[in-house]
Amino acid sequence: MDIVSLLIVWLVTAVSLYLISIIPTGVEIDDFKKALISAGVIGLLNALLRPVVGTLALPLNAILSTFLVTLLVNAIIFGLAAWLVPGFRLRWGIWSALLGALALAFINSVLFHVLDSVVGTSVG
Repeated sequence: MDIVSLLIVWLVTAVSLYLISIIPTGVEIDDFKKALISAGVIGLLNALLRPVVGTLALPLNAILSTFLVTLLVNAIIFGLAAWLVPGFRLRWGIWSALLGALALAFINSVLFHVLDSVVGTSVG
């Protein structure tokens, strides 16, 4: 991934996080600057922790579906980001992390689809 694509993904994720804080998901972000910081932290956590947490969660794949395990891993990363970034709060704890992770996946996919149809290149 080149630097321009990385910056676009970061910006789209920040916009998604800011939109999530507007809708009633229990996710609170003070301002867009905090959304930018949160998007960066989520990106770093995804790069550094997702392989480790995903490997540790492999035994759960035998019991639960892959979708549920992936949602749980996303909620853990979402919650860690909220814990690390001042100004990014989860009002309802794990429920806000689950709703936020689902909303982030949905809004990011919509924004990337719109961006792809406007620009014509696949970024996300």
